[in-house]
Amino acid sequence: MTTEAENDFEAIRFSASYPTGATLFQEGEQTRGVFILCSGKVKLTMSSSGGKTLILRLSKPGEMLGLIAAISDGKYEATAETLEPSRTVFVRQDDFIRFIARRPEVYQSLLRQSSKQYAAACEQIRTIALTSSSRERLARLLLHWSAEGRQTPEGYKMCVPLTHEQIAECVGSSRETVTRTLSEFKNKHLVTLKGTTMLIPDREALAAISEE
Repeated sequence: MTTEAENDFEAIRFSASYPTGATLFQEGEQTRGVFILCSGKVKLTMSSSGGKTLILRLSKPGEMLGLIAAISDGKYEATAETLEPSRTVFVRQDDFIRFIARRPEVYQSLLRQSSKQYAAACEQIRTIALTSSSRERLARLLLHWSAEGRQTPEGYKMCVPLTHEQIAECVGSSRETVTRTLSEFKNKHLVTLKGTTMLIPDREALAAISEE
């Protein structure tokens, strides 16, 4: 953004901090505005009328949440909940719409945000709908996470701040299935786990499973 645009944005933003487990907005709620995640982690989920939950993605600092709902004047399509203490910037919808109307130079940034979120949604659909087994879906998910991890001499290392039940909600499976499959992967030295740290020694071997 230009200096003028940054100054305009500073005038309409509100900063806030949230503890673990705080809800920023709920699925089906009329949009109030957009949130920009500054630090921490947020999970975005959708739920069925029967109570089944699907985790769409984990948002990282820099991501804008509620963007499509704010632009379309619609409802939030998912629920956003913090996974750890997080800090956000919030901009009310009316202020946000006026801001982007005055500052068209921000369109490129918004387009990049929308494109990334669309790509993530497509990947989720591909994983859930076009993969035949929970084993393959879990392998695909771990591959996706490891691609954003840190490469070390031992393999790809990343932080996975989710329980087995939450991981199951990412792949449309059960906690028992995820626990059993992770144990299988560990026994075959495809993954190692220590607390919330996961290491993928051989991504190619895991990729072979994801394509079975």
